[in-house]
Amino acid sequence: MLTVHHLSKSFNLTTLFEDVTFSVSAGDRAALIGANGSGKTTLLRIIASEELPSQGTMTLPNDVRIGYLPQGFELDPDQTLGEIIGRSIGSIDSLEDELTALAIALSEHPDDANLQERFDRMLRRIESADADRAATITNALGLDDIDPNLPTGVLSGGQKTRLALALVLLNEPDLLLLDEPTNHLDIAMLEWLENWLATFSGAVLFVSHDRTFIDRTATKVLALDNGITEYSGNYTDYLAQWQLEREKQMQAYLDQVAEVKRIKKDVARVRETARSHENKSTSVRKGGERMAQSGFKDFVRGKAKATAKVAKAREAKLNRYLDAEDRVEKPARSWQMNVEFGEEVRIGRSVLHLHDLTVGYDQPLLHIPEHYVSAGERIILTGANGSGKTTLLKVIAGRLLPLNGTATLGSSVHLGYMAQEQELLDPEKSPVEMLRDIGFGSDTDIRNYLHNYLFKDQEPLKPTALLSYGQRARLQLAILVAQGCNFLLLDEPINHLDIPSREMFEQALLQFNGTTLAVVHDRYFIKRFATEVWWVENGGVRREIQ
Repeated sequence: MLTVHHLSKSFNLTTLFEDVTFSVSAGDRAALIGANGSGKTTLLRIIASEELPSQGTMTLPNDVRIGYLPQGFELDPDQTLGEIIGRSIGSIDSLEDELTALAIALSEHPDDANLQERFDRMLRRIESADADRAATITNALGLDDIDPNLPTGVLSGGQKTRLALALVLLNEPDLLLLDEPTNHLDIAMLEWLENWLATFSGAVLFVSHDRTFIDRTATKVLALDNGITEYSGNYTDYLAQWQLEREKQMQAYLDQVAEVKRIKKDVARVRETARSHENKSTSVRKGGERMAQSGFKDFVRGKAKATAKVAKAREAKLNRYLDAEDRVEKPARSWQMNVEFGEEVRIGRSVLHLHDLTVGYDQPLLHIPEHYVSAGERIILTGANGSGKTTLLKVIAGRLLPLNGTATLGSSVHLGYMAQEQELLDPEKSPVEMLRDIGFGSDTDIRNYLHNYLFKDQEPLKPTALLSYGQRARLQLAILVAQGCNFLLLDEPINHLDIPSREMFEQALLQFNGTTLAVVHDRYFIKRFATEVWWVENGGVRREIQ
């Protein structure tokens, strides 16, 4: 269905990716993975005709209907939910008129395959315009619970993602391009999307850092690292294949190192022999006196030259070996986040006491009668979008007053809060400036510190507004760690992190001996990290010890 051939993209003198070649067929669920900044979003934009490549081509059949869900989906904040969905469904009358015209043309040219394809496509569009079908999709995505007269500008991140996804699915695409569709979706919605994609008859190319979602959805993985490497199967299959390749490459590299060492030792030995012969050719000792021995000298000097020639030939062989095209490179260390929280975080036993707490805005969203949080706990807060998870974190952080009750922090708690919408970052300031504001140290110290969070070259000097979503998430974490926080409130902290960075983030938090309360929907992360899960449901919290 889609063929990408030798595609490259450059910005000024910087090459984002080059020689990207792959294909996606009907029924494929291709997961596009790679580090942040490797060009995944740009590649999807090129396929969606939102951007032009620098080189290369891509081929799609005529009239293929593309459904594209961008990562930063923007809605008209003044339009209502009902207006946007209604416009997407379209007018059934106009579609039926077009179908009638195609039917007439097809009766006159029954062997025209293009007309037949257009007729079939129009039938599918009419089906997608059917109010009952639209209701099925919007209901499944939980949009029927939202007032249709509500302006989209006041929707939560999860509601916006679900609306954007509904608009894409309502158009009955043949090829789905999904850029991080799992962001802000709760577990119930993730499972619905997984089931929907399993029955979708078209092709799907999606970017996701949700390893469980990839495991349950993908039929193949496309790893983007300058070019594309294709792996069959899901994420677990990809990881096993990738690790096996790394092990083989490392063994070949070690064998090569051993061979180079052997050849160098051999060259050194032959050169030493040549020097020894040369020394013997200049003088000998006889009867306690040094005297020239012309015949012997010529013989030994000739032997020295021959030996030196052998050494030179072997050195040339070594150089050819090192310059050979099939020379094995040492496996590169993945550019992953290296977070150090410090060896010890001081915190008292009592971290948080929730008493008769009710949170919400005009109406109560969530009530917790009584609960204590102790030092060292790693709590995951999860549940449906709009159930009050973010609101609870804001109340604990003191950014919102509760409707009733109290949320009391322990006396030794130094709270760190990572906001979901990243609104706590100053868009005008650079990472260096923000760390300088909290007195972290010299600019050199700051840049060295930020290097651990994957900031390289001139990135620490850029205004935050110009940073990617993933870079902003890493910056928020870096600031919290620099401030010495011992109780972290993290609102969907890994949404915009790539897979390697998620894994390093998990490892870092597992080493953190403070307390963590995090809103997360990544099931892979929950399984690895949580000591306790708080399931938000029916206006309350159900606790589950892991």
